[in-house]
Amino acid sequence: MRRKLSWVLCIVAGVSLHAQTKPAGLGRPASTDEMKQRDITVLPTGAGLPDGKGTAAQGETVYRDKCAACHGASGEGNPPQGTQLVGGVGTLASDNPVRTVGSYWPYATSVWDYIHRAMPLTKPGSLSADDTYAVVAFLLNRNKIIQSDEVMNQETLPKVRMPNRDGFIRDARPDIQKRTPLRPASFREDGNRRLPWYPPLPAYC
Repeated sequence: MRRKLSWVLCIVAGVSLHAQTKPAGLGRPASTDEMKQRDITVLPTGAGLPDGKGTAAQGETVYRDKCAACHGASGEGNPPQGTQLVGGVGTLASDNPVRTVGSYWPYATSVWDYIHRAMPLTKPGSLSADDTYAVVAFLLNRNKIIQSDEVMNQETLPKVRMPNRDGFIRDARPDIQKRTPLRPASFREDGNRRLPWYPPLPAYC
């Protein structure tokens, strides 16, 4: 009986393995251009940023066409389609923190990276490098972080100092110190509240 059961299990396992080798028939191979568009990793230092540039004025046009439907005409948000992107500076330690690009994100380069790979929600990864620089410039200007005539590119964007740059601490664990520069934390060393760093989820951006 045991021998017969073993044979049955072997046959079932073999059939399952064979089925897994068949193509699922979903999607299509990514093109070279699509791979190039998405094969970008941007660090807080700006390493990985591609060539390109954009201003707030250029970004306003892109934002209006690609982002405003979800996030509102001026980044004020349009729940539940899109979160607020502008304002909230100084609210993170309050009872009603408002997490936006201006109040929460510690690095402008991370904003670029997130928008470039995940936005717009209906067609993520479709923005060119220039369009992404322009949208980021628009949002930074709306948050009063840069002037309207400043050009954002791979040299200037890493130099932008976000209001919440010091709102996070380095991870003290020796096994991951070299891999991740920031650790989510709940409190500052002096007892004041400090909020964790997590990018907003794509489904709500």
